[in-house]
Amino acid sequence: MLESFDCAPFTHAGITRPVFRAGRGPGIVVMHEIPGIYSAVAEFAERLVEEGFRVALPELFGETGRPFSGGYAAGELLRACVRREFAVLAADRSSPITDWLRALCRDLHQESGGVGVGAIGMCLTGNFALALMLEPSVRAPVLSQPSLPFPVGRRRRRGLHVSEDELAVIRERVCRQGEKVLGLRFTRDPMVPAERFDRLREELGSGFEAIEIDSSPGNAHGLSASAHSVVTKDLVDEAGHPTRVALDRVLGFFRERLKS
Repeated sequence: MLESFDCAPFTHAGITRPVFRAGRGPGIVVMHEIPGIYSAVAEFAERLVEEGFRVALPELFGETGRPFSGGYAAGELLRACVRREFAVLAADRSSPITDWLRALCRDLHQESGGVGVGAIGMCLTGNFALALMLEPSVRAPVLSQPSLPFPVGRRRRRGLHVSEDELAVIRERVCRQGEKVLGLRFTRDPMVPAERFDRLREELGSGFEAIEIDSSPGNAHGLSASAHSVVTKDLVDEAGHPTRVALDRVLGFFRERLKS
């Protein structure tokens, strides 16, 4: 796993984390989901390299290479909930770790060049991609199953995990500067309520593109109501399957925003 990637520490504001890097071309920061960098996440990162991108994959939690399991995921989720870097219930402020991630985006842009970098967050890191838009080099943010804040109560179900000041900057970039945001979710995913995507549409208008995959009972593709990870664990890599269509759109979005 990640055999073609180099690993080196990256430090900003006194925080050091390992970052796996590989590929040539415009840069993309991949923020992995709970529980860590497991096989499906690595495969997604490797696919981006094959598509002609320079990928930076920071280790944010978990043990890189450890197989996915329910117990492993539950343990890492609990650990994330008590770490100061992650504000899992904050509806109107971003997690502190996003400052370090913005610095990583700047570093990747300086390294890879081009018009800017992409960023994709998944699950607990999903809305981090939105907060990263405060960094001007971020030109292609993808929110895959954005699960923060945890949707406890109406306010958090609509929460975007950014402050009002941060949201004003994001709106400016989207509505006046023509930037775009892509979001992915399964319709019955309890961690990513419909209200969250409705709020994104309200705030960003046509600058927000939503891909919402039907996982309701009796859906045409037999998707479970527990389906959550659109481009990793729950991906069915078959032409025409809605998760593969979503993956293809993510790749197309990166090409449009970073290579054109």
